[in-house]
Amino acid sequence: MLARGERTKAQDYLRRSGYKDFNSPVTLIGAFSEDVASGHTFAARRIAEVVPGRVYVLTGLEFTEYYFVVSDDGRELIGIDAGTRPDSAKTAYEALRAYAPGLPPLTTIFITHSHWDHIGGHAYFRSVNPRLRFYARSNYQGEIALDLAVPDTFAKYFFGERFSLDDVRSFKPDVTIDRQTEVKIGGTRIELIPVQGGETRDGMFIHLPDLSVMFVGDFIMPYLGAPFAPEGDLQGLLDAIDVVVQRNPKHLLHGHEPLTRNFSSPAILTQLKQDLGWLRGQVLAAIRHGDARASIQQANLIPPDLLHGHPDVYLPYFVMREHVIDRLFDQNVGYWQSDLTGLDHLSRADRAELLADYLGVSEKQLTKAVERLVADGKYELAASLLESSGPRFERSDSVAKAKRLVYLKLMEKNQNTDPFKFIPYSAKSGEQTPQMSRGN
Repeated sequence: MLARGERTKAQDYLRRSGYKDFNSPVTLIGAFSEDVASGHTFAARRIAEVVPGRVYVLTGLEFTEYYFVVSDDGRELIGIDAGTRPDSAKTAYEALRAYAPGLPPLTTIFITHSHWDHIGGHAYFRSVNPRLRFYARSNYQGEIALDLAVPDTFAKYFFGERFSLDDVRSFKPDVTIDRQTEVKIGGTRIELIPVQGGETRDGMFIHLPDLSVMFVGDFIMPYLGAPFAPEGDLQGLLDAIDVVVQRNPKHLLHGHEPLTRNFSSPAILTQLKQDLGWLRGQVLAAIRHGDARASIQQANLIPPDLLHGHPDVYLPYFVMREHVIDRLFDQNVGYWQSDLTGLDHLSRADRAELLADYLGVSEKQLTKAVERLVADGKYELAASLLESSGPRFERSDSVAKAKRLVYLKLMEKNQNTDPFKFIPYSAKSGEQTPQMSRGN
């Protein structure tokens, strides 16, 4: 627009983008945003009414979605999940109250699963109403134990510097569920359905049959659990799909905006189940054959019926395929692999020694090689080269500049399909990505 002399329009789009100026080697146009203090958000901020006057969704206030339901008698407010941090929970709840000031008091919160980003704000909600009742699965403590064991680095990347594991550690529900249970809150009939799901063992669907609404948490998170945690169950995901299809809700509401957008109906899930079952068979056969993970990923596995089925399944299958392969490979192969990966324990410092001391690679040669790789679109290979040689050139301005560009290109590549890759690439580049405005 600037090139065409449309400066006013360009400035308007700059304002909406959140960027301070036009000077960036890579312009990111996706909805993902990163902030060191508050972490990742998936979409622009908004409050919407899924069922007018009854079911509210708050998007883009932090890592996860917030949902609230007004009971049938209009006297109670019901929450679904508790967010990541007390400060973000406070921001979300106050935003809801400003949007709909006549809402009744919050009395109940149902937890779809006990991951960091779904229970971390519980203390704030307790402060709003000390008599508030939390419902969660009876095996919630096992999931929290997994949460507490993962590297702290990932939690800060995803949830921001304000995040504290103490907010996860201190969660304790008032009511635990170990079997299918029906409760009534303010006259609203609520079906609590324990599921294994694809992500955690403590999953629970919250079904409101009279509103045809089902809250499903992260049961179909494409990564089959957090990629940095030893969890995930493809069969659990396939079984949970059957539960959704059997109830056939009109509104299928997930724990994160991209999940609700991409896995939006029982019809999509029905075909996706078939395609993922086919993929599992192909991956397990390749593992038995001794194929390396990279070769399985590069085989471009496409179910024979995919292109003849529902077009809305194309993207969900694509975003899941890579991570289903990775999770199945991780769960079915030991620490020694058929291509001899895992037999040695060479570090990045060892590889830097090989490049600099034995092959004589100079700073100039390194940056030139990275520039060629970037020009050819081989960003992952460029990043691998930089990480292998980084310790020897960590004070080099040219290497630092090349590194920033590589990770920006990786962010650009994944900005509409893989938020969990986008997050660490952002951290590696030192890039904070402002949140877009929805405009007028």
